[in-house]
Amino acid sequence: MSGVNVLLTGATGFVGSAVLRALSAAAADGADVSVRAVVRTAPAGQEQLPGVTWARADLTEPGSLHGLGTGCDLLLHLAARVGGDEDACTAVNVGGTSALLGEARRAGVGRILLLSTAAVYGAGPHRGIPVDGVEPAPVSAASRTRLAAERLVLAAGGTVLRPGLVLGAGDRWVVPALAELAERVPARWGGGRGRLSVVDVRDLARLIVALALAVRLPGGVHHASHPEPVRVGELLSWLAGHGVLPEVAGRDWPIERCVAELGRTPGRVSERQFRLLSEDHWYDSGEIWRFADCPPGPGPLAGLADAAGWYRALTGSTGSTGSTGSTGPSAPSSR
Repeated sequence: MSGVNVLLTGATGFVGSAVLRALSAAAADGADVSVRAVVRTAPAGQEQLPGVTWARADLTEPGSLHGLGTGCDLLLHLAARVGGDEDACTAVNVGGTSALLGEARRAGVGRILLLSTAAVYGAGPHRGIPVDGVEPAPVSAASRTRLAAERLVLAAGGTVLRPGLVLGAGDRWVVPALAELAERVPARWGGGRGRLSVVDVRDLARLIVALALAVRLPGGVHHASHPEPVRVGELLSWLAGHGVLPEVAGRDWPIERCVAELGRTPGRVSERQFRLLSEDHWYDSGEIWRFADCPPGPGPLAGLADAAGWYRALTGSTGSTGSTGSTGPSAPSSR
């Protein structure tokens, strides 16, 4: 599809910045695509990205959104509040989404895509379920309000993507939480048999860009992880092999023993979050890749080597089997 004019929110976030780079690369390669990147403060040094112009606005201030959609035909709504209390999450994820959709209607933006999360399903375990194969039952303020945002977008005829765990440079939740848990529960959790829906941030960005450049969006809700789930034990072994986490040898504890050990060693990651990362939470995710005609790639573990330096710096790991520095600055989101 030629002549795509994209309104992008969350352009400096983890996923949004990857999507912005991919869209800009497409423009530099000759694709007829332009991006209006919405941020609260335009980042220094990035204003000259090919095909990108910056716009300042705040989702909690509806008046600041007026005019953003003019001339755009696609809204990629990738901004979300992923931590904080109910009021803070509601202000951004519900109020901000509602105001943004109002601006999209005013400007005649014809296509809308929202990035949500598989965390809206709540506590598992979940094993290969299709979209809404179980009733969504979010347990955090972030997930509850993101589910509410989904409903607004669906009512407007839009498309919703629900990825599972997203890995890569810029991830401040998944691997930092695993690093803390590796210290608090130094064993293979349930034998490492749990399977997780995971996606590399660059692959997720490729998928979103493929949808953006397609003739149409599919509408409805779609899982957006790599189609093949990842074993927890394999993920931890890969991270240990790249010096991000300590190697755990000779300890294979059942999940309930792990939960008991977790309770004896206080930290920021909750039991609910531990179960999210250690038990089955995987979702049937092949359909959207086929629709977008976008190969999902070799899988998220293949990209860990590129992100290892980021993760080591973030967690304070030295690459040894000692401390992973889980008391560093990044706390896990509420999911």
